[in-house]
Amino acid sequence: MTAMTATPPTLQIGSIALDVPVVLAPMAGITNTAFRRLCREYGAGLYVSEMITSRALVERTPESMRLIKHHESETTRSIQLYGVDPKTVAEAVTMLVAEDRADHIDLNFGCPVPKVTRKGGGAALPWKLDLFREIVEGAVNAAGDIPLTVKMRKGIDDEHLTYLEAARAAQGAGVASIALHARTAADFYSGQADWSAIATLKNAIGDVPILGNGDIWSAEDAVRMISETGCDGVVVGRGCLGRPWLFGDLAAAFSGTAGPGTTGSGTETIQPSLGEVARAYKRHAELLVEFYDGEENRACRDMRKHVAWYFKGYPVGGETRAALAMSSSIQEIDDLIATLDHDQPYPGREAEGPRGRAGSPKKPSLPYGWLDSQELDASHRAELSEAELSHSGG
Repeated sequence: MTAMTATPPTLQIGSIALDVPVVLAPMAGITNTAFRRLCREYGAGLYVSEMITSRALVERTPESMRLIKHHESETTRSIQLYGVDPKTVAEAVTMLVAEDRADHIDLNFGCPVPKVTRKGGGAALPWKLDLFREIVEGAVNAAGDIPLTVKMRKGIDDEHLTYLEAARAAQGAGVASIALHARTAADFYSGQADWSAIATLKNAIGDVPILGNGDIWSAEDAVRMISETGCDGVVVGRGCLGRPWLFGDLAAAFSGTAGPGTTGSGTETIQPSLGEVARAYKRHAELLVEFYDGEENRACRDMRKHVAWYFKGYPVGGETRAALAMSSSIQEIDDLIATLDHDQPYPGREAEGPRGRAGSPKKPSLPYGWLDSQELDASHRAELSEAELSHSGG
């Protein structure tokens, strides 16, 4: 069987050269410093912060200031901003640049969460093309030599696609790359991502790197996306939940390293035993303790959502999983994982595939009359002022 490997591409995002064309997608409550550090220990790529609201950053709220901090090991400091007001977004970018807090800034236009879209933010905003253009142009100008990128969805629904017009506007504004999650806001995270839209975007936008996002559950998927769409790199989100070693798989796939694999492709993959998974889980918790300035209880509460992801497919009983989810200290976690059979081998497909909530297609929540025109009127501008909420998406 022929091994599925890839010619090692270098992804250039402005002044940033990535030997592995992989970006960690921003995910609220997930891609904090702790998780980024853990993923980096396994592989390579660009690791983006969880989404930070521009208004909160300009107002220097304690939480936003904490979220933009990077560990000294994070040599490329990447921050994603969310905003709906051109002036506020530009002020947030100016602050990051002036205070030397970022080496890369990304703007989120992909959030499908109803609380955001019903106010005209997130994936709904590119429909108002002039507003989108104004935000991106202002941010690019404020960023100066710092690469400024955008992440978006296909559009609001299949009848109101925005990605081609928005990408052309972003290209004209001078962005360093464009990432497309190949779903609409109506799709949420359901169904199958439409990779053909990524290919269409790549063909339409010639001189700006195009990154594809959606349904990358394995290194094989990443290689296949680039092969099928011609995109310049991939953005990995839910596929790495509880699987930080996926970035090791990706590094191996894009370096041409071949091995036996388990997916039938011949691609070398990391196949951790239960003991190795348990150690990664504990390492994640320890990094979170550091992130939360020594607050073990808070770090352990944060780990609760990760239990099912890490131990998916492994023979870990319900009582143990529940106890891990209720632990309040590293010692408790240590005691619990000591009861596991660390020699249990990698379970194969049971540990792979989709993770995280997919949801179902739904009619997007939008401001009244939002789709009547692509021009922004006064009433909609007022609603946008309420759209800056702390939700992830893309």
